[in-house]
Order: sequence, then C-alpha cells, then structure tokens
Amino acid sequence: MPCRIEDYALLGDCETVALVARDGSVDWLCWPRFDSGACFAALLGTREAHGGWRIAPADPAPRVTRRYRDGTLILESEFATADGGAVTLVDFMPPRGAVSDLVRIVSGRRGRVAMRMELVVRFDYGSLLPWVTRLADGSGLRAVAGPDAVVLRTTAPLRDEGAVIIAEFMVSAGETVPFVLAYSASHLSPPEPVDYEAALADTQTFWHEWSGQCTYVGEWPEAVVRSLVTLKALTFRPTGGIVAAPTTSLPEQIGGVRNWDYRYCWLRDATFTLLSLMDAGYREEAEVWREWLLRAVAGSPSQMQIMYGVAGEWRLIEWEVPWLPGYENSRTVRIGNAA
Repeated sequence: MPCRIEDYALLGDCETVALVARDGSVDWLCWPRFDSGACFAALLGTREAHGGWRIAPADPAPRVTRRYRDGTLILESEFATADGGAVTLVDFMPPRGAVSDLVRIVSGRRGRVAMRMELVVRFDYGSLLPWVTRLADGSGLRAVAGPDAVVLRTTAPLRDEGAVIIAEFMVSAGETVPFVLAYSASHLSPPEPVDYEAALADTQTFWHEWSGQCTYVGEWPEAVVRSLVTLKALTFRPTGGIVAAPTTSLPEQIGGVRNWDYRYCWLRDATFTLLSLMDAGYREEAEVWREWLLRAVAGSPSQMQIMYGVAGEWRLIEWEVPWLPGYENSRTVRIGNAA
C-alpha cells in the first residue's frame, strides 16, 4: 500500500525523479528519463510485487521528521526509535554526468540502531524480475533485465533472496553507511564507484548556486524558492523540455478512471512554469525551452500539437498496464497520452 500522495518527497537530477515516502521507501523511479519505464512502481502497486527501495530502522514504528536542506533537493529524514536511538537518512540524486545515481546515506545520531534495507528492482513498470549477480570486486550487486541495468554498491553486507535484496546492519552514533544505486544500459560495463561524500558536496553546490540566483522579493521566500526548485527538477536538462509532472496515473479522484500520464510537455503548462521562473530571475530556462519549442513544432503549423515528449517526440501512444492495480486501486494505469 503506497503512502498518501502528499507524504512523498521528490528527488531529481533534471532528467528524472525519485519519490520517497515517509517510511524511507523509494516508490517511484523511471530510468533513465522521466518517461522511461519505472524500475520502482510501488506508487501504483506494492513494493514487493512492483519494485521499491526501503531503508529504515528495524523498529516497526519509528518517529519520523523530514526536511530539505535549504534551497536544494537533498532530503534529510530522521528516524527516532523507541529505545532512544536515532539515525539520519540523506537522500539525493547528483547532477547527472555519464551515469545517473540515487545516493542514500545512513548516519548514526544517538545510540545504536538496527537498520534494514530492502531493494526490489522490477523493470518495465514492475513487470520484469531481473537477473542479479555479484560484482567482480565484491562491492555490490548488479540487476539486469532487457536493456536496463542497475548497480548497488554499499559497505553493508548484502544478500540476494531472489525476489528481494536485503541488508541488515547496525549503525552507532558517528557511523555512516552509504548506498549508491546507479543506472546504466545493460550492454555497458558496470559504472565506476561513486565517492558519495564528493557527490553530496557537488549536489549541494549545484542547488545552492541555482537557488541563489533567485531575485524574488516578497512574502514567504522559503516557500517560493522551494516551489522554484521543484519546477527546476521537472526540466529535462539535455533538451530544455519541461514535464507537467513526473508521474503517471495518479487519480484525479481516488477510485476514479481519470488517471493520465503527465510525463510530457504541454505547451500551455510549460508557459505558466516559465513565467514563474522568469519572474524569479531565471531566464536561461526560458531561452532553452524556446529552442526546444522551435525544434518540437518545426514543420507545418497545421501539425502543431498541444503536447510533446521531453525531446520533442510527436507520437505518444497511449496504452494500459493491466498488471498494476493503480494508486489505491484507481484503475486504469496508463502509459503515454493520446490527448
């Protein structure tokens, strides 16, 4: 059962996003693009059947508080256990280079806390059980299915139980246990290990420099910057396209049938987004989106569409996903958009 929609936090690298629930579970992630097939689709089903990645204390009911680092998409979740222990889970996606990474760092704060990690990878929107092998250097595991592969590296001991990869470990105050999940095409060699501390510093610098350009003066500045950072996360950096949302099939009404795929670029919606960014001093986004628009609509004016793919694709074939039950059983789950 997924969390309430409003209880998900968003991470992103300006090419895709991950949604993290309050219980420490990543329930939605499409790799390598916003509109790629999800490898974690628990948002529209269950983690056990359709993929997700949970890191949390073994305590079944820890107290959870969360916050973003100011002006960034670096999420900090503090879990406090019944025996007085506490850990912080830092989640982020570094600005993308050759590889896309999702980094999760467990840091001990108080006492000694028993932790449990469960990784369930299901490519193609929860339909494909991958082939899992151990890396030659023993630093982690690789999961492959069709054209997709992910590599998990960590200092925690991992065991593959077939349907789920598990790590059980202890964290004391002052200790740190990193987890790095990296995506690559399956025909390529596994990506090189990531220096998680350097990646965290680079990510914080990237977002601080971007949010520091904000020229907004007025009420609720923190909320305004947080909204702008979220809008920036919905931009597709390679082309300048801006998606309306990073998800598909979240219902307009629970149990209803109006469940659409919004991982595309609507000209009207993107215009409102650009006005908000430009009003806050962000003109570069407007310039690159304009170039994206000129490429997307190039050709006969009579063929102009209301929406396009993130690279300007015209053909967005809509199809239904019968194996996903939908958010709180809101059927039907749809991929693509025939609007």
